[in-house]
Amino acid sequence: MKTIDLFAGCGGLSLGLKYAGYEVQLASDYKDYAGETFSRNFKNTEYLVADILDIEKGNWDNLKKYKNKIDLVAGGPPCQGFSMANRQRLSDDPRNKLYKSFLGAVNFLQPKCVLMENVEGITKVSENIFKEFDDIGYSGGHFVLNAKDFGIPQNRKRAFFILFKGGKKRNEFRLKKIEEYLDGEMANSEKYLLKDALFGLRRLKAKTVKNRTDLESSEYGYRMEISKKFPQNDFLKLINKSKTNGVIYNHLSRFNNTRDIEIFRLLPKGQNSLHQSIQHLMPYKTRNHIFKDKYFKLNPNKPSKTITAHMSYDCNMYIHPTQARGLTPREAARIQTFPDHFEFLGSYTKWYQQIGNAVPPHLGMIVGKSIMKSI
Repeated sequence: MKTIDLFAGCGGLSLGLKYAGYEVQLASDYKDYAGETFSRNFKNTEYLVADILDIEKGNWDNLKKYKNKIDLVAGGPPCQGFSMANRQRLSDDPRNKLYKSFLGAVNFLQPKCVLMENVEGITKVSENIFKEFDDIGYSGGHFVLNAKDFGIPQNRKRAFFILFKGGKKRNEFRLKKIEEYLDGEMANSEKYLLKDALFGLRRLKAKTVKNRTDLESSEYGYRMEISKKFPQNDFLKLINKSKTNGVIYNHLSRFNNTRDIEIFRLLPKGQNSLHQSIQHLMPYKTRNHIFKDKYFKLNPNKPSKTITAHMSYDCNMYIHPTQARGLTPREAARIQTFPDHFEFLGSYTKWYQQIGNAVPPHLGMIVGKSIMKSI
């Protein structure tokens, strides 16, 4: 099945679809650094660095060669105005212009099916979404999936809208097949924990030198580390597809001041800013109730909290369970199920942004397989 991934970012969903057996012919996003990452890791996929609004203004010229030749159009258009959509069409809210353009791209390309990923809250206006897709000839349903139920060591809920061209009765049958497949995957998936994702990585210290994200050493880690001895557990075999090319990318620590490093050291696993052990160091005592998660040390025996793009600002909410520092980009990428040989490009903070915004590849693979099975 041939697919196009709009709002592709660095390629989390594309990688999952590739694992599922799809041929990703085109991916697009407006971020040039995400395009660099994508192109480094996908050698045979065209990547278009462009805003979908500009593609639309150009009468979809960039997509013309794919019209009526694509099986699946996938993407996660931001919908900032969805909370007001019960009073108007979702696409009429100017804040949802990217969603409207996504609809326009689907209507132009005429794929057999559509996969749209978004935050869980958008399901509140699912009827509105189904109506707008129905207007262009597509019907389907949505599934709210938590990554931790599918062999991913992360508590991450997202909504997946899956829609098909053609008769509604046939599409209802397809949705039933998807539901059965997803239920089977949930029942049979190993439930991995944070410690499984962190397994075997080099112990690191937080950097104490400001503005030196480029600084590499055995203490701080490396942008690229080559070895024949990286240990593998079952989780790593899953995300690396039992293949390693003897390289791990982006396992590099960031700067923290002395106070934060001491907070990281003292805070017990699974505890946040309200814990007594760090009150003498807390800089927000009068507003602790507001900043209770300003600091949070992850519990290795549970799934991680949701990996987000906020990590580009700091990793104080993602403190390593046994080392006095925040998670590295590679550790966050493993939690997201990116393989160790997937290299993130751009500036150091952009690594975190790309990882946090991505669909976990393993979940993308499962959803992609469910669609394929239904057809």
